[in-house]
Amino acid sequence: MDMSFSRGKRVLMTGHTGFKGSWLSQMLINQGALLTGYALAPDQELSLFELAGLERRMDSVIGDIRDFDALRALFLRVQPEIVLHLAAQPIVRESYKDPRYTYETNVMGTVNVLECARQSGCVRSFVNVTTDKVYENREWVWGYREDERLNGYDPYSNSKSCSELVTQSYRQSFFQSGAAISTARAGNVIGGGDFAADRIIPDCIRAALEGRPIVVRNPHSVRPYQHVLEPLSAYLAIAKAQWDDPKLSGAYNVGPEEADCVTTKTLVELFCAGWGEGVTWENRYDGGPHEANFLKLDCSKVKAVLGWTPKWNIQKAIDKTVEWTKAHRAGEEIIAVMDRQIGEYFGGSETDV
Repeated sequence: MDMSFSRGKRVLMTGHTGFKGSWLSQMLINQGALLTGYALAPDQELSLFELAGLERRMDSVIGDIRDFDALRALFLRVQPEIVLHLAAQPIVRESYKDPRYTYETNVMGTVNVLECARQSGCVRSFVNVTTDKVYENREWVWGYREDERLNGYDPYSNSKSCSELVTQSYRQSFFQSGAAISTARAGNVIGGGDFAADRIIPDCIRAALEGRPIVVRNPHSVRPYQHVLEPLSAYLAIAKAQWDDPKLSGAYNVGPEEADCVTTKTLVELFCAGWGEGVTWENRYDGGPHEANFLKLDCSKVKAVLGWTPKWNIQKAIDKTVEWTKAHRAGEEIIAVMDRQIGEYFGGSETDV
């Protein structure tokens, strides 16, 4: 998978200080992209962005995508050719606590980024990263396709459905020529360096490190879990494909093979086996807010149109997450661990991606 097309190109990424943004930043830095990031400062005690020292290796701007004037000034300065929009409020339970902030960030934030792209006239390829939860979930046993109804249930999922509709409207209204615009609907990602609250694998890691059982809220929910490098490679593949041929812009599902859409129970048991050290888990359903029980994606389109396929199954994804975490625990250099895994994923050295 040759992603070197970004070398020497001006790339603007929102949400670069987050978990996915940090991995993607390192990939783009390795590729030689002229990378600028725009995001809130990390809000956790542990941050992959800070651990990896990425702020010293790129043009990192701390800001809020709700601030249109600051965002527009950045577009005018950077004149980005490629925009990767990852900034979001990404936690379902947090969206129940603060729905207004969730909608402001995920909907109006997207409007602001698209409007800056429209006004700047310099963007050729734009990818808006949303979620697999944008679909009206009918608990089907088959995967949702890109033309299924968009109607997320909870404030987070619904705000991402709105972000999809906003992107579609801008594409149709303002970008019939010029920038090619796509959305990428990815499943649940796991990997080293995710320290977020209220996510299953970070919760597993915290429990393992503290020597206590892992608490599982809903062991029977099914999700399309995948290693973080899977969707990131797809985002770059989409950006490249529509750069070369704008007719390839549109919506793309990005997820694992069907066999890797597993229950939370299976995921946690794989983690316990991979971690070792006697770690255990317990079912403690807490009757929390509504979340879908069954969710899968049909990724036929991205495979057929772009030739993208997942590389690491769920076992490999867990193994690589545990490997990263134990390397961090042992004091290894974070950038070296990230580069090693990036190189392994792409089948060569990290500079080949």
